[in-house]
Amino acid sequence: MLSQVVELIEKKQNFAITTHVRPDGDGIGSSLALYWLLQSLGKNAEVIVRDPIPPSYLLLPGADKIRQVNEIDRHYDAVFVIECSDVERPGIKNLDKQFTVNIDHHVTSERFGRINWIDSTASAVGEMIYNLCKAIGGRITREIAECLYTALVTDTGSFHFSNTTDRTLKVASELVKLGVNPSKISEVVYNSYSWSRIELLRRVLNTVKRDPSGRVAWMRQSLEMMKEAGSSDGDHAGFVNIPLSAKEVKAVVYMRETQPQTYRVSFRSKGNIDVSKVAERFGGGGHKNAAGCRVQGDWDYWENKIVEEIIKEVDSSEAED
Repeated sequence: MLSQVVELIEKKQNFAITTHVRPDGDGIGSSLALYWLLQSLGKNAEVIVRDPIPPSYLLLPGADKIRQVNEIDRHYDAVFVIECSDVERPGIKNLDKQFTVNIDHHVTSERFGRINWIDSTASAVGEMIYNLCKAIGGRITREIAECLYTALVTDTGSFHFSNTTDRTLKVASELVKLGVNPSKISEVVYNSYSWSRIELLRRVLNTVKRDPSGRVAWMRQSLEMMKEAGSSDGDHAGFVNIPLSAKEVKAVVYMRETQPQTYRVSFRSKGNIDVSKVAERFGGGGHKNAAGCRVQGDWDYWENKIVEEIIKEVDSSEAED
């Protein structure tokens, strides 16, 4: 709970902050915002991650201070784990032996922390860190504001997704009043990719298929495609949303090969179609309109099985409308 997080920060001195493998805008933005908050309170803090920071977030204040590690190698009074469904998600060894604080906005998050602050009504963890700043009496500096705005804008799809609420927009408005330049953030986040992203997108879109009704679309990204395009891991960001821009498409499945016969599956949907239910059936989780899971084995088998479940969910949701 928030009160427990405030009490911990007030009593302890040495903290680490981490987020999930292949960090995204909310994970990095929220982690850095918390870092700057702790620094402003006179605490010792650092952000540690296993994977490289995607180029889109390297210009965030404090990004150059992030330390890439494979295991916990220093003493901390507590480790804040940002936007992770379980303690394994950051991919850092010995994290499970630490005093962990689980801060997440996914309702499917496991309660793995010694302190678990879960708020499924928040659009992003960035919104929660904003509330923490207010609760602890910290001043929201320009650095904190820019990091929080990045967290919000990325996890809401530039305020397009259904998790955008009046509270989200009020927080964003406050951050702009504090000096955030929305066009600058959007330029850095969305218009600073390498040409390899275009090459990868061309290959991925060539795999797009739809079911006979046209309501469900799915596509693939293989390791071979990445090699051919000369792309890095973060180049795929946002691909899953492209088929969803078609009026008739209600849900999208995006299977991305991360290792031979190992796939990261992303789901997106519109309206009342709850793709998190499908993700949970395959050991994953997420939000109503944005979720994911991991599977291993034969690509065709899993694609057929997952698409079949998504079609059932679309049929069920539309029958209820």
